[in-house]
Amino acid sequence: HDGPLDLLLTDVVMPGLSGKQVADELLQLDPELQVVYMSGYTNDAIVRHGVLEQGTEFVEKPFTGRELLLRIREVMAPES
Repeated sequence: HDGPLDLLLTDVVMPGLSGKQVADELLQLDPELQVVYMSGYTNDAIVRHGVLEQGTEFVEKPFTGRELLLRIREVMAPES
């Protein structure tokens, strides 16, 4: 990709690299990158099994386009 990335939306569980591994590699290149993880597993289950840390931006599948858009807006909104 040529140019900056603002947001990474990645599944937690993928073949090969996990979403966390992908995010960690991209965050080394751009520490300002926003990351939202998605999964069919609940956020609680993923945190409990040590896959993601508490407070990680997360959206649970299945979700609608509207739900995803609202979640992304929350993440990308400047902090007041």
